[in-house]
Formats: sequence, structure tokens, C-alpha cells
Amino acid sequence: RQCSEKCKINGYDIPPKSKVIVNAWSIARDSRCWIEGEKFVPERFIDSSVDYKGGDFQFIPFGAGRRICPGMPFGIASLEISLTNLLYHFNWKMPNGDNADELDMTDDC
Repeated sequence: RQCSEKCKINGYDIPPKSKVIVNAWSIARDSRCWIEGEKFVPERFIDSSVDYKGGDFQFIPFGAGRRICPGMPFGIASLEISLTNLLYHFNWKMPNGDNADELDMTDDC
């Protein structure tokens, strides 16, 4: 990225046409946004409103804005196809003899 005009960030003067690099690795581990950001805790996203598509800047695995990753739709589609294949090609059973008809499948969003 290139700074289009003079600005000040965290007390630093950034002159026009300066190259600016967004450190996504550091943002994804920022303790102001995440509890235990250094740890791999995928459960943190279960009830989270954070959007992985670049709308929330504390989590930008695919980038954001005009330079968002063009492969994001392909990656998401690949994941969906993989999951579909797993569901189709295996005989799934409930653990411990549970009955699938008794599962609560309501969406409480």
C-alpha cells in the first residue's frame, strides 16, 4: 500500500507516497481484540460476529478492501465440496447409540 496523503499514526508522521505494510499476523494476535491471541483456539469464533471476509479488521485472513484475496470464493467452495464428499461417502452414526431424531437442530441465532 502507499500512503496517499500526509497522516499521523500512533504519533508517527507518515509522508505521502510512503509504502505502508499491514501486519495481518500481528493484528490477528492483538490482545486488545483477542483473549489469548497467541493460542490456537478456533472455538473463539463460534458465537463471534467477526466476519472473515474483510469487514472486521481484527481478523483478515483473506485481506480486505480492493486487494482482498481473489481466491477466497474458491477456498470456501473447496471446503464446502470437501465436506459434502465426506457426508456423501461415509455412513455416519450417532455416538453412544444416541437417536438422531432427538437432536435439537433449532437455530438460536
